[in-house]
Amino acid sequence: MSRALNNKNLYAILIALCVIGFWLFDNFYTPDTYSTSSDDGLETEIPSYFLPSSSTGDVVAHDHFMLSYNEPFEQAEWVAYMLKKSHLTYDDRKRPYFIEDPKVKTKSADWRNYKGSGYDRGHLCPAGDRRFSEYAYNETFYTSNISPQDRDFNSGVWNKLEMQVRRWAKQYGELFVVTGGVLEDGLDQIGEEDVDVPDYYYKIIARGNDKDLKVIAFLLPNRESSKPIQHFIVSVDQIEKLTGIDFFEKLSDREETTLEAKSTRSGWKF
Repeated sequence: MSRALNNKNLYAILIALCVIGFWLFDNFYTPDTYSTSSDDGLETEIPSYFLPSSSTGDVVAHDHFMLSYNEPFEQAEWVAYMLKKSHLTYDDRKRPYFIEDPKVKTKSADWRNYKGSGYDRGHLCPAGDRRFSEYAYNETFYTSNISPQDRDFNSGVWNKLEMQVRRWAKQYGELFVVTGGVLEDGLDQIGEEDVDVPDYYYKIIARGNDKDLKVIAFLLPNRESSKPIQHFIVSVDQIEKLTGIDFFEKLSDREETTLEAKSTRSGWKF
């Protein structure tokens, strides 16, 4: 009897230690940075005429995407990247942990802010667009590259738009993409760091060079919709008014005005 009780006590202690160990791991473990000197030796450069303005001045350049971090909202106001046909591979990558971005001066939000919130850690530069390299794939798991998205929105209409962008990359060869949430006062917040939950997300896609650009822009509410993605086409001007960001500021004023006023699917095959 005594021996059986001792064994039960031992099992109880081992179970308790395992529970404590898992809790400590889940709440305090953070892996090292993904940005190391032993990277993939590649960089995906963004032509300067594509780059938007930054309302914060906290612009971060990773090897395969760039972002402007907005500390009060604890997320990027925009993430920009080039998507080439050659990027779209089917390499099977092990999903890494989300970690804070070491290049953000104020530190990006901890991933634990999202736990139990009911929102997805929605990628802005999709991990699926960076499967061509383990290093490029891992970079997308910095928390500077995520934003709280409604789960049905993330897996539904937002995913459909991401897949359409990939089809365009295969068709046209190379695209510029800039995307983010519309950050404004009065948004709901999650987590201890008060990560804001955008009501709307935008995505702007461009192709060509600074003398002959074709642009299409989308603005979507952060909820699932059965409407086709064409329904969410807007002008770049409309997104600029909502965000305060100048998206093609390095173009000539005349070209920028003409380009950004249009709200059309012309030149983009769905």
